[in-house]
Amino acid sequence: MLPIVTPDEMRSIDAAATTDSWNPVAVETLIERAGSAVAWTALRMLGGAYGRRVVVIAGPGNNGKDGRVAARRLAAKGVSVRVIEAADVPEVVPDCDLVIDAAFGTGFRGQWVAPNPGRAKVLAVDIPSGVDGLTGRAPAGVMRADRTIVLAALKPGVLFAPGAALAGDVELADIGLACRSQAHLVDRSDVENWWRPRAASAHKWQAAVRIVAGAPGMTGAAHFAASAAQRTGAGMVHLSVPGALAPGEHEYVQRKLPETGWSGEVLGGLDRFQSLVIGPGLGRADATVAAVRDVLRQAAVPTVVDGDGLFALAWNKDGVAPILRDRRAPTVLTPHDGEFALLSGSKPGADRLAAARQLAADLRVVVLLKGPASVIAEPGGRTLVVTTGDDRLATAGTGDVLSGIIGALLAQGLPSFEAAAAGAWVHGSAGRLGVRRGLIASDLLTLIPLVLDTLT
Repeated sequence: MLPIVTPDEMRSIDAAATTDSWNPVAVETLIERAGSAVAWTALRMLGGAYGRRVVVIAGPGNNGKDGRVAARRLAAKGVSVRVIEAADVPEVVPDCDLVIDAAFGTGFRGQWVAPNPGRAKVLAVDIPSGVDGLTGRAPAGVMRADRTIVLAALKPGVLFAPGAALAGDVELADIGLACRSQAHLVDRSDVENWWRPRAASAHKWQAAVRIVAGAPGMTGAAHFAASAAQRTGAGMVHLSVPGALAPGEHEYVQRKLPETGWSGEVLGGLDRFQSLVIGPGLGRADATVAAVRDVLRQAAVPTVVDGDGLFALAWNKDGVAPILRDRRAPTVLTPHDGEFALLSGSKPGADRLAAARQLAADLRVVVLLKGPASVIAEPGGRTLVVTTGDDRLATAGTGDVLSGIIGALLAQGLPSFEAAAAGAWVHGSAGRLGVRRGLIASDLLTLIPLVLDTLT
């Protein structure tokens, strides 16, 4: 996993490295390493040194020093280099092949108007100047980078919007600092390590998922969740839409439930299942809310709660925490920002890592805070970020698909924290296989197995 540290954490890491009585690292050494990494990345972007022209915009801090080292090393390779102080930068950068943005780093606070780079490519050092290193927020006029070389550890500002788009392709450079962190970015190798191939002796009831979702006349969410669970490898899926059946022919099993008072029937048959998904499209009637609460209080299997299931928890007059804290099995909540506000009392705010961690600790559950960069947090503070998703998933029903994916992974034995993170990764990766415009939730169902087939 790739470490993610906040700007404050990075300052502490830098300070600890330079004051370590056993093995101190000089600040100058770190700057040389960082500048060398920037120079090598610049050479790759230029495609060589001969005849190439580079402008380095250097600020007053360590980012500027990194840029000056890069300038020196590029010049030694034969590149024509010009260094311009950030305070003296013109409105338009002199004609060149590459601009190295080393004006300001993740700790910058203030106002700076970036120049127009013209037709040159842009390489940002650690973060595009002006982007908030903690939140990704950015004022108008930030110079968009084609590539950002992040030093030692990823910063939240290059993962969350709009900083992620301004950073372009992100490359992590190891400069010899030990970056211990509770937050990490999930990549393919992580999901492959968690993935559990089906045993040769497997049978359908070893990965069985029970789903309670949908309402009369509103069965789409239920269908998406159930079908996604099947496509993610669940051997058996039983779906119940209280008071109705999902229309059409499906390969999942439908089990009838009354429209109200159904919690006892759900609980009575759970012993054969390895996971439960509850909430997508259920509706918000008082009787539905009461039934959801009853099921969650007593269900002894790992459970995913989404959609109207989250509403049922939020509108508990005794508070959401008692129901979840008393559960005997793992729980994954999958809120978007609005549902997060129902559960916590306010929207996540700028620091999404801290927000997800706090809710997970308060409720003693795994929280998957959905977004272009989804944040997965567990009660102990460990946090994962998944960035495979993009705007293609911003359409009705895709969240229901995610619930079904996670439910299937839980049923196949993944721990709740890893199941949520792997589910978000698979979900986003499936979306990226789809059409660039016009992707709908049902398209994801046939793309999920294509993603799973790439896992070794």
